[in-house]
Parts: sequence; structure tokens; C-alpha cells
Amino acid sequence: GLGIRMTEPVYLSPSFDGVLPRLLFLQNLPSVVVSHVLNPQPGERVLDMCAAPGGKTTHLAALMHDQGEVIAMDKVANKVKKMKQNAELLQLKCIKAFCYDGTKALAAEEREPAQEGPPFLPESFDRVLLDAPCSGMGQRPNMAYPLTLKEVTSYQPLQRKLFTMVVQLLKPGGVLVYSTCTITLSENEEQVAWALKTFPCLQLQPQEPHIGGEGMRGAGLPLAQLKLLQRFDPSAATLQGLELASLQDCREAELISLANKDCIGFFIARFIK
Repeated sequence: GLGIRMTEPVYLSPSFDGVLPRLLFLQNLPSVVVSHVLNPQPGERVLDMCAAPGGKTTHLAALMHDQGEVIAMDKVANKVKKMKQNAELLQLKCIKAFCYDGTKALAAEEREPAQEGPPFLPESFDRVLLDAPCSGMGQRPNMAYPLTLKEVTSYQPLQRKLFTMVVQLLKPGGVLVYSTCTITLSENEEQVAWALKTFPCLQLQPQEPHIGGEGMRGAGLPLAQLKLLQRFDPSAATLQGLELASLQDCREAELISLANKDCIGFFIARFIK
């Protein structure tokens, strides 16, 4: 066993936990960026395939000015309950959350006219966010990583099942954003290369805003396509070796620059069908 006590914060910032809970929802920088990259418009029908705990879901609804429909799905009931609570707290009416396995979200036959939840007919959504289940290696801080190699490698097939599903659910001309909070090549750039080869209907698109770095080499993607990807590197912040006193002496602009680089590992790809 190892015990750690935090004695000094890295940044001189108060906690925002519980501050204006009906107006604010705190997220990591890349999690905020991904909703802007999807760029949902008022009146559209948007699917958040693996939505829990709902931070991106509520952000999408807010960007749509609560006009249209945001379908949020997760297969864990307690997480779906939390999503509904967050939507109610933020007074967002366009969110509809369902407890459902995303790999089975495509209807095999015609639905009842009154049915609003999954499974859905093909080409039912204007935009889809697949923030896929992943190995989570971009999250930090982690003093220990509990997953085995077998568990880590199990995510790629699951991500491909979900990706295949959302491509069928997306309308022609619709936008699909694929994201993970991990740093592995197999769950990120390799998935993009596989998707472009498997689904000729998809084209990789530029992202706005583009704050992270380009994609990692090694998956066979040309440089032009790597530049369209967005990868956030948790090691980019140059905090190593800095003392708290030296941070206090930094100019405000330098502190802001450090804070903007200091984030979790994350990956974003944007496609159009």
C-alpha cells in the first residue's frame, strides 16, 4: 500500500465543485472541444451513443439552444439515471436518455410510430457522437492501471461494432465524430484507417476548433489525414521540475498557457457521410 497526501495545488485556483450547479457543468478541455467539433445545430436530431455521465450530452443540447432532439444512450441503468438528473438540473428539455446496448441500436424491422427510443431505423440522425468505451489511458492521475493486456485489447472490437452501428444510423450528409480518452494507436488512428477502408461513404474532415496536435504515425494514414485528426497529449504541459514558488512568479499569460496545455489524453476524428 502507498498513501499520498496532497499538500500544494499545481494551480492557484479555487474549487468549482457545486458552484452554480444549474448553470455550470465542468469538463476537461478536450471533452468541451469534441462537442464543438460535432457542431450540432438547433432543430437537428443528434445521437450521443455512449453518453454517460452526460457532460457532452448536456453540452450538445446547450449548443443547440435546447431545440431539436438529443438521444443519449448507455447500457448501465444507474448512469442513465444520472444523465436524466443532469439534464433536469440544467433545465434541458430536448435530451431523451435511454438504457440500451448501443451495439443493438439498429432496428431490424419497422418500428411502431409512437416508439421514440431504441432501436432506431437506418439513417435516423443528422449527427452522431461516438465517444467510445476505451482503455482510458488518457485519464490521470493514475497511480496504478488495473486492466490486463487482454482487457485493453478487448476495446478495439467493441469500438468497431459501435462504429458500424452509428454509420448505419447516420443520414447521408450527416456528421460523425469519433472520440476516446485514451492514447493508444490501436483505439485511435488504427480505427480511423479501418473506418475509411471499411466504409467508402465516409470522408475525414477538418475540425474546428483544432487545439490539439495531429494524429500519431504508425497506422498507415498519410500526413494530410493525420493533420485532420486531433490528439491531446497529457505530457505536453511543461510542469515537470517547476516549484510552486516559481509558478507564483509567472506572468498571467504564462500561467494561462500552462493551464491550456495541461489536460487529459484525448483523441478526436470527424467524418462526413
